Amino acid sequence: MEFRIDRTALAEAVGRAVRALPARTPVPVLGGLLLEADAGRLAVTGFDFEASVRVEADAEVTAPGRVLVLGRRLQDVCRVLPDGPLHCALEASRFTVEADGTRFGLSTLPLAEYPALPAPPPPYGTVGADAFATAVAQVAVAAGRDDTLPLLTGVQLRLDGGDMTLAASDRYRYAVRRLGWKPEAAACEDVVEALLPARRLLDLTRSLGRREDVRIGWDPAGSGLIGLEGGRTRAALRLLDGRLPTYKSLFDMAGAAVAEVECEELAEAVRRVAVVAEANSPVRLDFSADGSVRLRAGYGDDVAAQRLPATLTGADEVPVAFNPAYLLDALASFDSPRVRLELLGAGQRALLHAVPGGAGDGAAGEHRHLLMSVKQLV
Repeated sequence: MEFRIDRTALAEAVGRAVRALPARTPVPVLGGLLLEADAGRLAVTGFDFEASVRVEADAEVTAPGRVLVLGRRLQDVCRVLPDGPLHCALEASRFTVEADGTRFGLSTLPLAEYPALPAPPPPYGTVGADAFATAVAQVAVAAGRDDTLPLLTGVQLRLDGGDMTLAASDRYRYAVRRLGWKPEAAACEDVVEALLPARRLLDLTRSLGRREDVRIGWDPAGSGLIGLEGGRTRAALRLLDGRLPTYKSLFDMAGAAVAEVECEELAEAVRRVAVVAEANSPVRLDFSADGSVRLRAGYGDDVAAQRLPATLTGADEVPVAFNPAYLLDALASFDSPRVRLELLGAGQRALLHAVPGGAGDGAAGEHRHLLMSVKQLV
C-alpha cells in the first residue's frame, strides 16, 4: 500500500471518520481507522457497532491496499504535519506518513480482527444538509445523558409524507422540530418512526457538512440501521429500541398566558443573575403586564436581579422559575430575535417558540421547546 495525498484532505477525512470511534473500548481494533487506497481515492472508515462513518478523499495511489491504524493517533499526526503533499505507505507492519522532512511511523492493528461493516440501507429520500444539522442540534440538547435510561438518550425521527419531525426529551424538557424533506416516490406511502442515539446523531450531522443535501437510507424490512450520506461522507447509525412518549397533550397550552421577550437579552440576563445561584438552584422570572420581566436568583445576602422589557397577555402577572442551564439551552436553540413563552404558572409547563417573522418560522420549520417550571420559587 502506497499513496500520496494532500495533508488537508487527509486531516479532514480522518477528523470526520474518527467521530465514529468509541471514547473507550475493550476491543482494541474498534479504536482503529480503516484506510483503503484504490483507483485514485482513499477511503477512511470508523466503526464501533453503533455507528460507522466512511469518508472518501482524492489520492494518488501507487500501490492499492488496506491498513488499520489507531484513529486518534493518526488524527494527532495529521494536526502537526506541515501543509502540502504527504507520502503514506505500509512498510511491513508499520504505516508511515512523511512530509517535508518529517516522518512518522505508526503501528498497525490486525485487519483479520476488524468486524465486517454493515451494508448501508437503501436510499429513502433527501433533506437539506444545513436545515437537517440545525434541526438535530435544536432538539438533541433536550435528550437525556443517563445511559441507564437509553430510551431518553435518543432523538425520535418521524417521516410522514413530505414532513420530517425530530423530537427529544429527558422528562424535564421536550424539544420538537419539524422541517420538510423529499422522500422517494415509494416512501411517500409509509410513515417511518425511528429512535436514534442523540449524541451520535449530532456528531454524524457535523461530519456530513452543510453544503449539500443529506441522503437518508432506510430499510423497511427492518435492518435496525438508518443511513446518512452527504458529499463524500457516508454514515450508518444503529437504532435504539422503543419510542418516546407522545408530546401532543403536553404541548396543549389552553388557557396559558403569553409573554414575549428578546431572546439574546433574556439569555444574557439569565447568565448574569445565575452567577450567585447554587448548584441546581432555579432562576425566577416574574412576568407582569406593566411590560417587563424581573429575573432573580440566589438566597439570603447572595442575590442578583435584573429587569428586562417584555410583554404579557392573558394575565396581570405570572411567576415561574427554571433550571438556568435548561433555560439557556432552550433559548440557544432558537435563531429568532424574539421568543414567545406560553406560561401556565409555577410548577407547570412552559412552551417556548420563535415569534413569527424570525428565521426558520413557518409550518415546515416549526421548532418548540417545552420546559417544566419548578414548584418552589426563589
